[in-house]
Amino acid sequence: MTPLRLQTFTASLSQKGLAPNTVCGVLFVLKSSIGRAAALGLVRKRFTEAIVRPKLREKKVVSFTKEEQRAIERGVLQSGSPHLLGIFLALYTGLRIGELLALTWEDVDLASGTLTVSKSCYDSWKNGTYFKVLGTTKTQSSERVIPLPAEIVLHLKYAFQNTRSRFVVPAKSEYGASIRAYQRTFARLLSRLGIERKGFHALRHTFATRALEVGMDVKTLSEILGHKNPMITLKRYTHSLMGHKTEMMNKVGSLLSASSAAETPVNPAAPVNSETPVNPAAPANTDTPSDLNK
Repeated sequence: MTPLRLQTFTASLSQKGLAPNTVCGVLFVLKSSIGRAAALGLVRKRFTEAIVRPKLREKKVVSFTKEEQRAIERGVLQSGSPHLLGIFLALYTGLRIGELLALTWEDVDLASGTLTVSKSCYDSWKNGTYFKVLGTTKTQSSERVIPLPAEIVLHLKYAFQNTRSRFVVPAKSEYGASIRAYQRTFARLLSRLGIERKGFHALRHTFATRALEVGMDVKTLSEILGHKNPMITLKRYTHSLMGHKTEMMNKVGSLLSASSAAETPVNPAAPVNSETPVNPAAPANTDTPSDLNK
C-alpha cells in the first residue's frame, strides 16, 4: 500500500459515481485500519494524511410544510393502523428510522412519559428469510432519553394496551417492521394523500424545523436529535427557517412606536436638508476675535 495507490483508489470511487460522503466514509475506515496497523508495528508509517479527499457538500434539508404535516397526521389517525404509529413518533421525536424500528416497549416509560434510545437496527436476510439485526446507535451521543409530548403518550398507551408485539412499531414478522418495508409504507401514505414524495428522514427534519419554529433552544434540540454538538444542529437547520426569520424581523419592526408610525411618511422628493443653504461666499466664522474672548 502506497499513498499513490490509495489516491488512485479514492479517485476510482468518485469515478464510479459514489457520493463524496460515501467516499469519505470509506477513507475513514481505511485510515482507522492503517492507523491501528501502525500502532501494532505492522506498517512503518501512516500515509493517509497525504490523500486528497473529495469536498463534502451539505445535503439540502428537506422537510414537510405545516399543511403537509397536518395531512400526514390525519392520514395516520384515519387509518387506525398501529403499524403507522411510528410515523407519529418520528414527527414528534425526530427519531432516525433505524432507532424507531429498534424500539421495544421496554424502551418506553409510559408513567414518566419518556423514551430511551439505546440501539438501532438494520435489515438482514439469511436463506431468503428476513430478520432484524439490533446494534448500537449511530454514535455515543445518539444514546439519549427523550421526553414525550403528552398527546403522544396517550397514543402510545392505547397502542400498548392493544398489541402483542414487543416492538413499538408492530408488523406480521416477530422482528417487527423492516426498514425497507416501512419506507415503502410511508411512500404509499404520501401517494394516497397527494403529497410530493420525500424520504422517511424528512420526518426527522420536519421535527427539527417545527421545534425551532416554536422557540426550542438549539442545545435542547441537539440533545433530543442525538447530535454530537449544537453546532451540527445550527449548521444543518437554521438556514431552512426563512419564514421564521421573516416573522422575527417583523416583530423587531413592530418596535417602531405607534406614534412614530402615525406620523406623515418622509417625502422622498423633499430636499435632504430644508434649512437655508449656507452661502459659500460668506466667511466661515462671523465672530470677531473680541467676541471669542467674551
